[in-house]
Amino acid sequence: MREQPADPRRVRRRPPSVRSPRAWLYAITPLILTGCSWDLLNPSGSIGVQTRNLIVLATALMLLVVIPVIILTLVFAWRYRETNTKAEYAPRWSHSTRIEVVVWGIPCVIVALLGVIIWDTTHKLDPFRPLDSNVAPLEVDVVALDWKWLFIYPQYGVASLNELPIPVGTPINFRITAESTMNALFIPRLGSMVYAMAGMQTKLHLIADETGVFDGRSAAYSGSGFSDMHFRTVATSPAAFDAWIERARASGNTLDEAAYRKLEQPSSKDPVTVYARVEPRLFQGVVDQYMASNGAYGEICRSDSPVTISAIAGANMPPLPVQQTTLER
Repeated sequence: MREQPADPRRVRRRPPSVRSPRAWLYAITPLILTGCSWDLLNPSGSIGVQTRNLIVLATALMLLVVIPVIILTLVFAWRYRETNTKAEYAPRWSHSTRIEVVVWGIPCVIVALLGVIIWDTTHKLDPFRPLDSNVAPLEVDVVALDWKWLFIYPQYGVASLNELPIPVGTPINFRITAESTMNALFIPRLGSMVYAMAGMQTKLHLIADETGVFDGRSAAYSGSGFSDMHFRTVATSPAAFDAWIERARASGNTLDEAAYRKLEQPSSKDPVTVYARVEPRLFQGVVDQYMASNGAYGEICRSDSPVTISAIAGANMPPLPVQQTTLER
């Protein structure tokens, strides 16, 4: 009899040899993954701690359902396998009140607990809510550019590109906007992430409780330079922060409209730059860039601006309540 050729579909593949590069790749993959960062679980500020606690608590509550389901799936598959003739066979069984109570009751309780916890922490961690502190807050205006971050300190009249020095133990009140593409300001070890959008202003309140250098980044894809849109958050003592302010004031750089027009041009991997003087209404001008009226004088259209008030008066309409001078939501 002739030998039949082996079916190629039934040929068993040998495992990779120890000398094979692929085998070494499998072996070192866990070691490569040990370099991953766990910034969200290693916070350095009170907002970050509360966010971490919420993530851990919510995950633990959900695992109360997930883990038993996984275990019971394996138990049932083993107990009721075809070769186990000792397993109970009940082809007419269709209902158990006790099982229904467990299957539906426990998830309902967990969902209710999650709803209460998340509702409470959502209000406590509202990015627009100022932090309670006996220390006067530091104001920082943030402009997301392509692909870099501009930080303006209006209380001191200085600015910094791609670096955010802050004092420890001081609440930071951020006002955030974008020049063009939408971005997201995110400092994982300090807490919440907030989007930056052109023509709009959002807020964020954070605090650093310990000194250190924390990575900041854009958390929303914004084009080819997105992967390099990082910055350093340098949390120092108040004395060291005051020293940095003095060094910034001595830099001699001026951030006026001409300098800003150069910054707004798309570029990546820009070096850290400090500015000794900043045009006072630079940030406000970025926010209001789409709010100019069609009039000859280029008025800004707000509810409290002269052009709006005159239009209301001409139409004999009741005056609108005075609002803040920027769009915040």
